[in-house]
Amino acid sequence: MSEETQPLASLSDAELQALLRRAFRNTLILGMISALVLLIASGWRNALMLAVGTVISAASILEWRRLVQLINARMDKLKSPRGTVTVLAFFVLRLFVFAGAIYGSLKCFHGSVIALLCGLALALVATAWEALRLLRE
Repeated sequence: MSEETQPLASLSDAELQALLRRAFRNTLILGMISALVLLIASGWRNALMLAVGTVISAASILEWRRLVQLINARMDKLKSPRGTVTVLAFFVLRLFVFAGAIYGSLKCFHGSVIALLCGLALALVATAWEALRLLRE
């Protein structure tokens, strides 16, 4: 048996950043198209719930990009990027802000929880799609 290097294992930092950038873009595109379809089919409340989930998903991908940069700098024994503490603080703060946004949207909009969960899952779907595209190449 010959040992092949897996495409995801040999992923460079730049390729990982490009993957996350494409996943961010795809999350926003899928979310806004889905919200528009849901607006026409089901009403503004459910569309807004999906849009809230989409925005949280997209912002999560951006936050993960920053964390990946920080972790890669540590692993490569490079000087940590400026604002390491700021990145970590915003990561924790983001969790509280997004929890508040989820709670507020559920209380104010009275839309479908399923629509919110679908919006929240878009980041996972878009990132998995991009990873599968990388494996195919």
